[in-house]
Amino acid sequence: MSIGENLEKLFSLEGKIILLTGAAGGIGSALAKGLADAGGDMVLCDIAEERLSEVENDIKSKGNKAKSYKLDLLSMDSIKDCVRAVIKDYGKVDVLINCAGINKREGFLDVDEATYDRIMNINLKGLFFLTQEVVKHMIKEHSGNIINISSHNAVGMLGGCSVYGASKSGVAALTRSMAIEWAKHGIRANAIAPGHILTPLTTETWEHPERSRYLKERIAMERPGNPEELVGIAVMLASDASSYMTGTMVHVDGGCLAGGSPWPYNTKY
Repeated sequence: MSIGENLEKLFSLEGKIILLTGAAGGIGSALAKGLADAGGDMVLCDIAEERLSEVENDIKSKGNKAKSYKLDLLSMDSIKDCVRAVIKDYGKVDVLINCAGINKREGFLDVDEATYDRIMNINLKGLFFLTQEVVKHMIKEHSGNIINISSHNAVGMLGGCSVYGASKSGVAALTRSMAIEWAKHGIRANAIAPGHILTPLTTETWEHPERSRYLKERIAMERPGNPEELVGIAVMLASDASSYMTGTMVHVDGGCLAGGSPWPYNTKY
């Protein structure tokens, strides 16, 4: 067997039905296109229908497979309707990627109840109940794979991200719960914790002179990540290459968690 054939056997997503939430966002759209390039049959879910349609068209223009569904994670009816429609069209979901999420950067004492509820309801509650609906069908197949998008803020905090960090810490905890409860049903669950990724929503931070310097000092690679740099780990987790992985959170952060840039030290190099 050639190298290419071996790699295809390990990492190909051909024939896999992949439901991706937040598919219209910066990270979500990059994952959607990257997973489609690896052979995934993409089920694109988001509330931003116009942008979602653009992502679908981009994927199809390359000869890959994709179909869009409107999903409002704040609505239980929308969650159930979306999953019902997907199962009607495809019969199953092989991989669920919970990528949808929001943030609003405010000091702990500045957060009001409406902001708290909106962040928690989309990032955590919506993820919980969407997964619940999908897994009911995975159990019937005795097979399934869940990838939750958590965050570096689940373990390392920035000022003004209290609610977001709490929600993403919850995502990490839910991932472990999913893994241990559903392993007996042939279902795996893992999480990806992106570090500081450059997206339209974080451009303001990276263009800020003080905040960007602060971040670069704490990232060993001294730069933000690009959304496309999350595709490789997503393909690995979605494929059979990760068949013995479950309950794990993988950090893709340019060395931020490891400790960032070191202080001066003696070396010949």
